[in-house]
Amino acid sequence: MNEAKMVKKREEIQQEDKWKIESVYDSVDSWESGFKELKKKAPVLKEFEGKLNSGREVLAFLQLNEEVSRKAEKLMVYAHLRADEDTSNPQFQTLRNKIDPYLAELASYTAFFEPEILSLPEGSVEKMMQEVSELKMYDFFLNNILKEKPHILSKQVEELMASVSDCLDAPSNIHSMLTNADMKFPVIKDEKGNDVELTEGNYSSFIRSKNRKVRETAFKALFGEYKKLENTLASSLTSSVKNFIFNSKTRKYTSALEASLKPNNIPLEVYYNSIDTINKNIKSLHKYVALKKKLLGLDDIHMYDLYVPVVDVEKDHIEFEKAIEIVTEGLNLLGDEYLDIFKEGIESGWIDIYENKGKRGGAYSWGSYDTMPYVLLNYNFDLNDVSTLAHEMGHSIHSYYSIKEQPYIYSHYTLFCAEVASTTNEILLIHHLISKEEDKQKKLYLINQELEQIRTTVFRQLMFAEFELKTHESLEKGEPLTPKDLNQIWHDLNVKYFGEEMIVDEEVDSEWARIPHFYRDFYVYQYATGYAAASAFAKSIMEQEEKAVEKYKGFLKAGGADYPVNILKKAGVDMTTSKPLEATIERFNELLDMLEKLI
Repeated sequence: MNEAKMVKKREEIQQEDKWKIESVYDSVDSWESGFKELKKKAPVLKEFEGKLNSGREVLAFLQLNEEVSRKAEKLMVYAHLRADEDTSNPQFQTLRNKIDPYLAELASYTAFFEPEILSLPEGSVEKMMQEVSELKMYDFFLNNILKEKPHILSKQVEELMASVSDCLDAPSNIHSMLTNADMKFPVIKDEKGNDVELTEGNYSSFIRSKNRKVRETAFKALFGEYKKLENTLASSLTSSVKNFIFNSKTRKYTSALEASLKPNNIPLEVYYNSIDTINKNIKSLHKYVALKKKLLGLDDIHMYDLYVPVVDVEKDHIEFEKAIEIVTEGLNLLGDEYLDIFKEGIESGWIDIYENKGKRGGAYSWGSYDTMPYVLLNYNFDLNDVSTLAHEMGHSIHSYYSIKEQPYIYSHYTLFCAEVASTTNEILLIHHLISKEEDKQKKLYLINQELEQIRTTVFRQLMFAEFELKTHESLEKGEPLTPKDLNQIWHDLNVKYFGEEMIVDEEVDSEWARIPHFYRDFYVYQYATGYAAASAFAKSIMEQEEKAVEKYKGFLKAGGADYPVNILKKAGVDMTTSKPLEATIERFNELLDMLEKLI
């Protein structure tokens, strides 16, 4: 019997393949010193309470709040990144468990600010900005607070809400620890018959295997483990949704959806229209499933067949250095400045590259105003991982530009804009690979890859969004949701989205339990809207429209200095219409036609 290929421990990963987290704090002791400094400085914020009756006092508060917030974010980023390196490492979990509750306490120190600003006589804030020139920078920030007056609570209630925020995050933390640290998957056979420990990190490779038995085994093994814990995971998810509903009711919104979208001036119609548009075009996905079944030569098609490429090409083993080269070529149209930033990120230690035992699964980009925009990967040497590199570096370079061009107060871009830069990179990359490929089989493979990008980022994420809307609406009506109910909602959505050709395996019914994004209220639809916006940017860049790259970089540099719909509209993309999403579906249909013509 072959010895199972086991995942490396953290200390077995080479130093150059890890992010340079020591540039944030060179040791845990340094972090502890920084934490002590924060706890000494932060309480001074409370001394401003009742004194915000002049422009100078408001400015002094805002300046101190920035200093404290930047210290806190830096501490948080270090603690969370170290904890994610190895979720079983108790020392780093302790750091996270120190900073997270303190952030809730810190929020309570400033809870008086918005109620006090809103209690000032009409026109007071505008007068302050005229009298104190340094306050003009805060014009958008302060006016945004005034806009939200109906939803800001009394000082005492704001303090209470801030103090319980860490408790309200418990469902998300429970889900993360359960699925990343505690959940174990069995050893299965790979394509060569070797025993390999299944993980969330290598599952993506197994589910794309040309060997149907391998992907079926991986599929059933993975979801079988989630099925065992679905009672606990259902409890954590419904508790999280109830928390969002509690917040929306407390703040006098009509729904949790409004509470999520309205602060950023995103019309609710953007959400509803996205789901409506995808439902009107759902037959495009049905056509894709039928075509995939035909191309794979299958008598029946199962959920575990979805990710396998329709074209049989030899799987490339792509070393990380080669991935960098591929992505650089794909993003060439963005110009030297952008590529220089990409190169800087690679060379200066933004990225934690490979999977290790206990490392958080998936990939993300995260940092603060005073750190690198770090990237967590679980690089597994295939083309999908190359695309993930382009995606996450898109996030990080967006952060880089926002931090460089905006003051701290406007350096955080909104969730609505968050997926645009990352997806623009993915689209540019796949278009480049398709256009340069001369081998027919490989070209077909790449066309399928872009189809998969749209299927997973647009169709799949809007299916997620529809699930999220249904669960919130049910609980808002007071209807309880059991694991059986959640499974049924998920099953029915899969049947609707994938059509009559698809056999919706019972194992997938508990897939909702695997999705961490459901613990961020109404986040997932933004992957689809982000993809649609990214498609518009990529199209203008590839067609080399006048000032296309400059407009796009203007979007990257805008940070959070305006409402997201306005930022996109200024850069030439209007998300209040269904046109960007409809154009993305048109591209999906074009790719289906290309696939049919080439076979």
